[in-house]
Amino acid sequence: MEILIQINDWLVAKFGELGPLYAVGVLGTLLVALTLPVFLARRADPLDKLKTQNRSGGFSANGKGEKKALRHGGGSAKLDKFADFLEPQDEEEMSTARLTMLQAGYRSKSAVRTFHAAQFILGIGFLMLGILYAIVTSATGEVTTQQMILSIIIPGAVGYYIPKYWVNRRLQTRQQEITNGFPDSLDMMLVCVEAGQSLEQSIIRVSKELRAGFPALADEYEIVAHEMKAGKEKVQVLKDMAERCGVPDVASFVTVLIQSASFGTSIAEALRVYASEMRDKRVMRAEEKANVLPTKLTLGTMMFTVPPLLIILIGPSIHEIATTLSSGAL
Repeated sequence: MEILIQINDWLVAKFGELGPLYAVGVLGTLLVALTLPVFLARRADPLDKLKTQNRSGGFSANGKGEKKALRHGGGSAKLDKFADFLEPQDEEEMSTARLTMLQAGYRSKSAVRTFHAAQFILGIGFLMLGILYAIVTSATGEVTTQQMILSIIIPGAVGYYIPKYWVNRRLQTRQQEITNGFPDSLDMMLVCVEAGQSLEQSIIRVSKELRAGFPALADEYEIVAHEMKAGKEKVQVLKDMAERCGVPDVASFVTVLIQSASFGTSIAEALRVYASEMRDKRVMRAEEKANVLPTKLTLGTMMFTVPPLLIILIGPSIHEIATTLSSGAL
């Protein structure tokens, strides 16, 4: 008991009143770091392996129960052990997260798992950096409790939200790219359809032509072409494309194609009308940005033009007045 009291007094004298709290935090972090290798090196349960093999098609011909993987894991096989921890257990939340990752361009099976793993790792890492910074600052000088708590919590929150910010930015950039390239793709598709190609052939040709300028939109067209070749229903393929893109223009285009196929009208005529509307809409978006530009420049003009102009015009007069007053006072 006396040893604990001495350690407590030493911590208070060395790091201040919150010294014991720092010691508990560092000790907890070390214990977590020591237990992580145990979980990572944990061997798989033979019963779980047997269930997985039976569910996926049984044993292989070599008799060792090994199944040849059709796809590479992409470096995320280690995260499979923590799937229950890193993935939402609710089906609705999982589908929402999966759709968000698809709209951001991450189509791998482990995208949601990798996203949550990045949030966890960066959150813990930045939190440890905050704790280290708080310990150093408290040892070199006096720091209030509020400043200390903020210096610990803020880095952890920043590390936790960095992956979310990255995914949202990538999603917005991808949707903007699809919006910009969609009118051109409709014009190319219209030319291909009027030249005698089918809708599937025109989609393949458009995906090849758009690869250099709009790779995200080209990927979506390529997925549509492959799914149609695989025999998937055309209406469902188009609906999936609209859901993956998350762009209103693409959703409206899919609706036009579905209605054209349902009522038996010409696809070329529907493409011609809708392509014309998309071109007009692109011009309207450009005019809207041009009209908003003067309003945005007003603040910059007031901040960087008016103050120097006032200094040039009023500065000499103020200098002369100050000189006159100082000479009169003398």
